Amino acid sequence: MSIDKGTFVRKYDLLGCIQCGRCTGGCPLTARTDLNIRRFIYDAVDDERLEDLSLKAEIWDCTTCNTCAIRCPKGLDPFEVLLGLRAMRAEEGNIEQTAISALESMFNNGNPWGKAAARRTDWMEGVEGARILGEGEKADVLFHVCCTAAYDPKIMPIVKTLARALNAAGVDFGFIGEEEKHCGSEARRLGEEGLFEYFDEENTELFGRYDVKRLVTFSPHCFNSFKNEYTNIGLPVLHYTQLIAELLSDGKLELPGEINSKVVYHDPCYLGKKNLVFDEPRYVLGKIKGLELAEFNRSKERSLCCEGGGGKMWVESESKAPRLAETRVADAHDLGAGIIAVACPFCWLTIEDAIKARGYEEEMQVKDILELLGQALA
Repeated sequence: MSIDKGTFVRKYDLLGCIQCGRCTGGCPLTARTDLNIRRFIYDAVDDERLEDLSLKAEIWDCTTCNTCAIRCPKGLDPFEVLLGLRAMRAEEGNIEQTAISALESMFNNGNPWGKAAARRTDWMEGVEGARILGEGEKADVLFHVCCTAAYDPKIMPIVKTLARALNAAGVDFGFIGEEEKHCGSEARRLGEEGLFEYFDEENTELFGRYDVKRLVTFSPHCFNSFKNEYTNIGLPVLHYTQLIAELLSDGKLELPGEINSKVVYHDPCYLGKKNLVFDEPRYVLGKIKGLELAEFNRSKERSLCCEGGGGKMWVESESKAPRLAETRVADAHDLGAGIIAVACPFCWLTIEDAIKARGYEEEMQVKDILELLGQALA
């Protein structure tokens, strides 16, 4: 493997690292894996070690939760070094076996789940006012559904509630339909930078076909890619919690129903620690009558990752220790919460699994904020 030392060092500003260890000290994965991000940065300065570093299993332990970046006193993004090492492996064709089918499906089908593009609108069945926009058609909001919401039968009903809420608020909105594609976020996290660039170009061209004012996403991962990683998307990008909070604040959406439950909100990493969207989800939950909103001890910038991001839906850690989502569920149980509220499909799936692993199915549920919103709309 031929690596230009200067390029790698400059790209990730390795010489800017002062080796203080705040990244490793705050990394949630150090509790269950051998990942030491500080050491990776130290060793990566030596170009002769880059190839060996790219082959280490620990580069796949990182969930890209952004804790290291938040804690870094020099303003660096330490986890990006691990993504760079993953990209090196991908360039050599050395891709994790469990990720190959997902990456192939992203390119062939526009989603990582091996599902046909023609089935992307199946979730829309029975949704009133669901409009697929034609080229040049106008709308205030273009809604990007996300691959998981479009295909996973557990998540599909959740996104239907957003259409219901937008209709209730009189929002002029539309969907892309079968041509909607993966945002590319997980392609990049799995090391396929070229595939991410492909989705950047494809989706930017796709969004440009419509005469819309704003792009709203269901998934924080799509939100982050469109908002922060695309070259020039040309549209303001919002997560759905931001739009719902706006509608509630403007008095365009009313929630007459009550939910008499203790709810604790789990900040998704890509919404919270990546984009500092902390207030809007809590504002929405606070508008639901009867709902008692609790806080985790580790919340907002200190929120504990569920391990769903960073490509971890397709690459498992070698560690056999309990996943962080199980720790999160145990914390919620200690708070006496009956519901863990989330705003991310990956968080929903990992926390649901953790509730089952802990044996709490009879006393605790995971619900997306949209599910709670749907109950309050009734």
